[in-house]
Amino acid sequence: MSLDFHAPIPPNRGIFCNRTLNLRSIKAIGYDMDYTLIHYRVEEWERRAYAHIRDKLLARGWPVESFEFQPDRFVRGLVIDQERGNIVKANRFGYVKRATHGMTPLSWEAQRTEYSRTVIDLGSPRFTFLNTLFSMSEACIFSQAVDLLDEGRLPEVLGYGELYRTIRASLDEAHMEGVLKEEIVTHPERFIELDPDLPLTLLDQQYAGKKLLLITNSEWAYTNAMMAYAFDRYLPDGTWRDLFDIIIVQARKPHFFSTDSPLFEIVNEDGLLRPAPAGMRSNGMYVGGHASLVEQYLGVAGDEILYVGDHIFSDVNVSKSVLRWRTALVLRELENEIAATAAFEPTQEELTALMAEKEHLELARSRIRLALQRRRKRYGPAPEESTSALEKHLERDRRQIAELDERIGKLAVAAGALSNQHWGPLMRAGNDKSHMARQVERYADIYLSRVSNFLAHTPYIYLRAPRGSLPHDQEDRARYGVALDESPL
Repeated sequence: MSLDFHAPIPPNRGIFCNRTLNLRSIKAIGYDMDYTLIHYRVEEWERRAYAHIRDKLLARGWPVESFEFQPDRFVRGLVIDQERGNIVKANRFGYVKRATHGMTPLSWEAQRTEYSRTVIDLGSPRFTFLNTLFSMSEACIFSQAVDLLDEGRLPEVLGYGELYRTIRASLDEAHMEGVLKEEIVTHPERFIELDPDLPLTLLDQQYAGKKLLLITNSEWAYTNAMMAYAFDRYLPDGTWRDLFDIIIVQARKPHFFSTDSPLFEIVNEDGLLRPAPAGMRSNGMYVGGHASLVEQYLGVAGDEILYVGDHIFSDVNVSKSVLRWRTALVLRELENEIAATAAFEPTQEELTALMAEKEHLELARSRIRLALQRRRKRYGPAPEESTSALEKHLERDRRQIAELDERIGKLAVAAGALSNQHWGPLMRAGNDKSHMARQVERYADIYLSRVSNFLAHTPYIYLRAPRGSLPHDQEDRARYGVALDESPL
């Protein structure tokens, strides 16, 4: 098979770099499992999770029998405001850009009234960050239940905070009872999206000398079933377990990275355990433990280890903040978002041109207003134009700006509906970065849509962060320079 070594990598299979990362210097790569090595069909999984929450709430006597899961209504990166019963999308500074109360979008006026003096602080217990794809079902049923509470149909519930805690507990109960995972193990073809490139990706890394680790919060039986289904069919020899130097289940992340927990070795297929006081050994399978034991086994620490996961807090935040491991975040939605953005590019170029024209006219109009002010107040340099001429210029520019606004408005609405018609792109809030994008910037050295994106980049790639842009950079200076040069005054 002939290979084109200079072929470009499709944008949706890229690796995006916040902090320069030389993969050649990485000695070990740790992987989460759920939504990292195993990609679930989000709608199918979340529909079943939603059904289990609804069943729990029905058992409490809540009138939720007519509730239905609406998969397009909520996305990752939103924030639940437990004090007001709202779900909001914020920009990187924490200012709310969109909001719903229950299932109803807040008007601009209502949103401004509620949040003009409120900054979204993820450190506050008031706010819950929906930072994984597992959050969609609870967001949907919470919003629907808010409407019930407002209608007075949940008299036993004391406020939106208690409402959310009850829904969250119901989901946790379903997971603890194992009913949802039992469905998935029984019918994996319904829930798992296979990726034939993934096993080869890990084989490349393994043969390139990387120590591969699996560190997951899932229990052994579930992990074994999922990994065998997704990997074994594509491996030339052996099983999925042969890919990893160390396998750790029930890791209790994020505590795995910050606290000491006892380590137990799995000694048979049924998951029989025995204490492992001597620590880890090659090709071992374990329950619990902590990250320091991993570093002791590897003989390396800090920036020589890369950890790859899908959860901003449990996977990348703590491993970076506590241990200084390098971090990679899997954002499955990126593929659709990049495709949608590429398809929208001609419209975006038109919108950008119209905005530049509007800014040019606004600057000119501001200058005309200032000239009128100086003429009427009799101070400063006197403009050559008469008052009536200036007023005509002012009115002409006002009409042109109004016409532009009409054209811009339609395009801006379309731009704001990219990826999701209710919330827009994952990584943007209007023209600004979203709060989600800010978390990704802070904690993920790199991010990508799936682990198999490493395949085309190879285990030897040097990933360089782009030069950060600033408002006063050349592109913006040139834009305003054109506006100044072409001003009618």
